Amino acid sequence: MHKNVQLYRRLAVPFILACLLLLGFAPEVGAAAHAKGLALVGPKSRYLSLGNSLAFGFQPDLDFNHGYADDFYNNLKSHGVTSLANMACPGETSSTFINGGCPYSLLRKYFYVGPQLDAALFYLYLHRGQVSPVTLDIGANDFLGDIDKKTCTVSANFNTDLQNLDNNLTQVILPKLHAALTVNGQTTGDLVMMNYYDPYQNICPNTVPLVQLVNQHLANDVQGYGTIVDVFSAFGGATTPNPNICTYTWMCSIFKDIHAKDAGYSVIAQTFENGTGY
Repeated sequence: MHKNVQLYRRLAVPFILACLLLLGFAPEVGAAAHAKGLALVGPKSRYLSLGNSLAFGFQPDLDFNHGYADDFYNNLKSHGVTSLANMACPGETSSTFINGGCPYSLLRKYFYVGPQLDAALFYLYLHRGQVSPVTLDIGANDFLGDIDKKTCTVSANFNTDLQNLDNNLTQVILPKLHAALTVNGQTTGDLVMMNYYDPYQNICPNTVPLVQLVNQHLANDVQGYGTIVDVFSAFGGATTPNPNICTYTWMCSIFKDIHAKDAGYSVIAQTFENGTGY
């Protein structure tokens, strides 16, 4: 597998750069790519879903076919979207998104080797001008491991992990995706992130401010590259106890699992629809 990954990167990256040079544009990853006040382009023929297990549509009952990407795609079909490429990988962090090493890569619905970011960039360059929206949820696995749900304590690593998430988003992930969606200086597709609900808020109310802090960082990070939709509020916000956590996630089931149920994924999809106005 390691040899395949290296081969993919050796072949894909030069091919992408050659295509870009022929077309007269190059992916800017610095401040010049960080435009402000981006207007929504609207849906095109292809929808690209990126991220972790929520984007994948994971559920502990092994129903992986009713995630928010599936639900959002059903809405997008009425707007002329004819293809969904869901590259999400369960367990993905912002670092593995860039460098590879997703722990559950064999579960991926869309085949590729190497990092998710490389695969996404290759797809966007291959279908340049045809992809919108690109949805992204990343970051939950960067910080959820810092929360001990048994003791409701937070690791001293939280601030460092949050800073690492900010760096990965603002210095690599978002500028590269935005650049890949920019052709001849024109934005050709919408990059739409989501923020996070707090699955632990009923058992550890002290985690709510932490999730709100993460969400504020995500909102700041995406400025100039895309837009963000407010899943936190759609799931009931900061109120505790929050009955929606039981209704929308598996936290109150025998699984005690943080992932969304069908109903929760439907709410997330609706939040994307409302946030984009599609």
